[in-house]
Amino acid sequence: MNSTLKYQASSDALADLAAQPQRRGWKMLASALLAMLAVSNTAAASATEAEEPAYEISEFDWLDQTRSRAVPVRLYWPANVEPGASVPLVVFSHGIGGSRRGYSYLGKHWSSHGVASLHVQHVGSDSALWRGNPFGVVERLHDAAQESEAMARASDVSFALDQMLSDATGHMGAAIDPHRIVVAGHSYGANTALLSIGAQVVRDGQVISYRDPRFAAAVIISAPPFYGENNLAAVLGQVSVPTLHVTTTDDVIQIPGYRSGADDRLAIYDAVANPTKLLAVFRDGSHSIFTDRSFTGGPSLNAKTKAATADLSLAFLDLVFRGDGAALTQWRSDWQPILAQARGMDSISLASPQHAVSN
Repeated sequence: MNSTLKYQASSDALADLAAQPQRRGWKMLASALLAMLAVSNTAAASATEAEEPAYEISEFDWLDQTRSRAVPVRLYWPANVEPGASVPLVVFSHGIGGSRRGYSYLGKHWSSHGVASLHVQHVGSDSALWRGNPFGVVERLHDAAQESEAMARASDVSFALDQMLSDATGHMGAAIDPHRIVVAGHSYGANTALLSIGAQVVRDGQVISYRDPRFAAAVIISAPPFYGENNLAAVLGQVSVPTLHVTTTDDVIQIPGYRSGADDRLAIYDAVANPTKLLAVFRDGSHSIFTDRSFTGGPSLNAKTKAATADLSLAFLDLVFRGDGAALTQWRSDWQPILAQARGMDSISLASPQHAVSN
C-alpha cells in the first residue's frame, strides 16, 4: 500500500543507540546482486507552501533475491532537476537500531543543495531490534553486531547502489553522475561505509574485502573500533578515496558489557592511509547527537552540530569534486565556536580534483 510522505518526515526516535561489540566468525557471502523492485512511494516536499519544492522523497522496498534479503531505502531527490543534468549521490548507512527514515536532516539538506541522498535500511540491525521483550534488547544488539551482519550491510549498500543506477528508479537513476558517488554512515553505518571504500580484514588466511570502486569519497560519522581489530593501519591501509571524519568530544558508545570512547573515533581517522582526509571534532555533544533525536547534547548544541555537519559534508564534496576549498574555509569561520578540533583543513589541497564537473 502506498502512503503519502509529508515534508516533515517522521524522525526515527530510536534510530541510534549505536553501539556494537565486535565478534569474529566471518563467512563469505555470494557476490551476485540480482534485484527486484517491489514498491515505490513518492511525494513532493517544500519548506513552506509558498516556496518551490526543495526536494522529493521516494521509498522503495527492494529485494536482493540472491541473498533473500529485503533492502528498504528512502531517496531524497533534488527538486526541479533540469533535463540532462548530472546529479551527485550519497548512499547513507544508519547506525544499529536505525532505519531508512533516520538522519532525515542530512537527506533534506543535501538534496536541497542538489545532492541526492539514498538512505539504506539494514534489516538485520534496524529498528526491529527495539521491538519485542525489552529484557532481550542487549542480546539482540549483540547479535546484530556480528561480523556476518557487518558483511551483509556492505552488500546492502552495493545492492542499493546497483538498484539506484538501474531503471528501478526511473529517470532518476539515469541522472546520477557516476563520478560523484559518495558513501556515508553513522556509527555501525560508518563501519559499513569504511568497508565499502576498502577497509579489509584477514580471516583464516583470506582477505575479506567489500570495496565498491564506484564510491569516490566517504563521510564517516562516529566510527567505532573496527570489528575487534587491533591493527587499524592494516584494516584501513587500502582506503584510497578522500574521507571526512566527524565526531564530538563526548562521543561515547556504552551498553552493558561494552564501551567505546571518543578516542576510538580519532584512531580510525589516524589509521586511514589516504592523506586526503579531514577531521572535525565538535565540543561536547554525544554519540547520538548526529541522529534525528533533537535533544541529545542539549537542544541548542544539537541543532548547531547537525547544521554544521550537514554544511561540512557539502564543503567536503566541493573540495573533492571541484578542488574548491572556499566553502571549507568559510565553514571553519562560521562554526569555530563549537569546534574543539580540526585536522587536515589547513594543509589539504587537491591539485587535481577527483572529477572536475559541475551541476
